[in-house]
Amino acid sequence: MWNRTKNQGRALVAMFGLAAVALAGLSPTALAAPSAPAALTPAAIDRFMNDYLDETGLPGAVVAVTRGDDIVHTAGYGHTAGGRKMTGATPVPVASLSKSMTALAVMRLVEEGEVELDRPVRSYLPEFTMADERAARITVRQLLNQTSGMADSAFPDLTLPQAHTLKGAVARMRGARLAAEPGTRWSYHNPNYFVAARLVEVVTGEPFADHLRRQVFTPLGMTDSRSVGSTTDMPEDARGYVRAYGRVVERAHPRWFTAGGHGVVTTADDLARWLIAQNNGGAGADGRRVASARSVEVTHTPPEGERYAMGWSLGEATVDGAPPLQHTGELLTQNAIQMLLPEQKVGIAVVSNTGMLSGDDSAGIADGLRDLAEGRTPEIREPFTTTADPVLAALTLLALGLGTLGTVRSSRWAWRAAGRPLWRAGLRALPYAGLVAFFPLLPELVGLLMRREGTLEQVLYVWPALYVWAAGVSLAAAVVLVVRGVRTVLAVRAVRAAARV
Repeated sequence: MWNRTKNQGRALVAMFGLAAVALAGLSPTALAAPSAPAALTPAAIDRFMNDYLDETGLPGAVVAVTRGDDIVHTAGYGHTAGGRKMTGATPVPVASLSKSMTALAVMRLVEEGEVELDRPVRSYLPEFTMADERAARITVRQLLNQTSGMADSAFPDLTLPQAHTLKGAVARMRGARLAAEPGTRWSYHNPNYFVAARLVEVVTGEPFADHLRRQVFTPLGMTDSRSVGSTTDMPEDARGYVRAYGRVVERAHPRWFTAGGHGVVTTADDLARWLIAQNNGGAGADGRRVASARSVEVTHTPPEGERYAMGWSLGEATVDGAPPLQHTGELLTQNAIQMLLPEQKVGIAVVSNTGMLSGDDSAGIADGLRDLAEGRTPEIREPFTTTADPVLAALTLLALGLGTLGTVRSSRWAWRAAGRPLWRAGLRALPYAGLVAFFPLLPELVGLLMRREGTLEQVLYVWPALYVWAAGVSLAAAVVLVVRGVRTVLAVRAVRAAARV
């Protein structure tokens, strides 16, 4: 019986090893390449997009592609979660693409002499206080570069009650501490941009959304763009889809505060105007300037030794191309990316209605459009979870099977344990106790991998199959542990009763 129990333990270890090896070894699978010619034309883009939706089951997306002063193509494909056909004029949330727009609003104030990048934030925003004296040294530049020392690890924003205003978003940080000395470490943290947006409000004396519309969107002709305060203010309340086991599941989005960091709602048509200005040093297609070429360059240039600039970051270079400038945007039910190819003066923006890791569609689409721009025939890349979910489904069934086997054999296990010192039984139960803790600790484990803090509910959005597997492992271990414990107690009592006879 001991050998059987030991084999079950080995099986559990093997299961986790298999999961680690299988998931680490997975790479996005290339599906059949579309027959589109390697040219960045509206017809080629449409062909690639239609093939992508057909092959991957993506419900809907919009794209904007520009070259120099010209709009190559803007279009929508598929449908929204509400069933509306997507077009180039469909309002879509672009999540953290908003950060580049907030950064440009700040740079306009720098141009006007209202703000200096290397002055402390508190000199413009006295209300910005934290439970850390080092916060007084945080500069405006460090906010925009995300090197302020603030981090999810010290202030897990998305796990806490959400703010309702920018003033409230700044106030809720009064009890927070820094994770690093200002200027010494990069850490992606949405509140950096909440503070930056609040600074804009205080310096200009007008609501951030109004200022962004008047000073950034209007000069570029982005008449259908706006900044909202929360996901509940977004079209269809930011409702979208998550991928699970090869299917897409419609989900509502929980309320998140978004102003300044990830709250812009726009269209593919407006994104094209934005991309043109970014590639042309701040000048729109009609020559009207939203910012100086120097200001745009500053937002595109990371600090020495870093890859993140101000709402933009350096991407990976291809064999035939320079590194792009890009930024992703992720909600739980929506996904976006913007990309600038400096050599070709090409701009690419994609917004899809699948969220985060469960739908990395926007990045896959952008890579395909980049292939077209750089003269390659694009491949359709399966979303990561399409390949990974069957592995997790098999491991979930394996965990439940091992749990059932352990429960069935628990009586014999208990009788053997009753004849030995109880501390030995306790030691043998420790691995199961660790597995019971696996599910509650899942957000922390995922956070270590993604460098972001979250909750169990958010893991269910980000990767449903991982959530189900972890729940299955912990449930199976808990049942085995409880049943063995109860039966061991009963067996010990029976042995002691027999000894007294």
